[in-house]
Amino acid sequence: MNKFTTLSGIAAPMPLINIDTDMIIPKQFLKTIKRSGLGVNLFDEMRYDDDRNEIPDFVLNKPQYRDAQIIVAGDNFGCGSSREHAPWAIADFGITCIIAPSYADIFYSNCFKNGILPIVLPQEQVDALMKDAEKGANARIEIDLENQSITSSDGDVFTFEVDSFKKHCLMNGLDDIGLTMEKAASIDTFEESASQSRPWV
Repeated sequence: MNKFTTLSGIAAPMPLINIDTDMIIPKQFLKTIKRSGLGVNLFDEMRYDDDRNEIPDFVLNKPQYRDAQIIVAGDNFGCGSSREHAPWAIADFGITCIIAPSYADIFYSNCFKNGILPIVLPQEQVDALMKDAEKGANARIEIDLENQSITSSDGDVFTFEVDSFKKHCLMNGLDDIGLTMEKAASIDTFEESASQSRPWV
């Protein structure tokens, strides 16, 4: 998993509430167990018409937001079923940070495990960043995880809270496997000791 320390990126405004995981990645794309390749189907039913043509009015289809790395969204982002494919699709598209007033709990946790920083801010601050994002590609938002701050294109600074353990994992690029591998030496020592004391196992 890639480390997340700072980010300077274009933010796509999505002022919808209750964006659920089926909107993020529809159920027909859940057959894969690979984390890669799902970005093309992110928000599939919102991005494409029945003939697989892009819908021009959808934010991520607009030229100024095709390279967005941040989503500024409405309340209760990631609600619905607990499919981990949702953060997989978001990350594969290139989004590494979401800013919203609240998230569904499971989706929120899954983001950290997949290298995405989900930031919670009060509604009025989200509204300010939403307005900033509406300026398009010329408005870049700065995210500093170490200092837990967001700087808008106008220089306004907002601070956010994040669990210290989740912050550590993101800044060091540690998913669940990475956390286990940090204990590799202790695991090897235990296995060697167990092998000597119980050679029949």
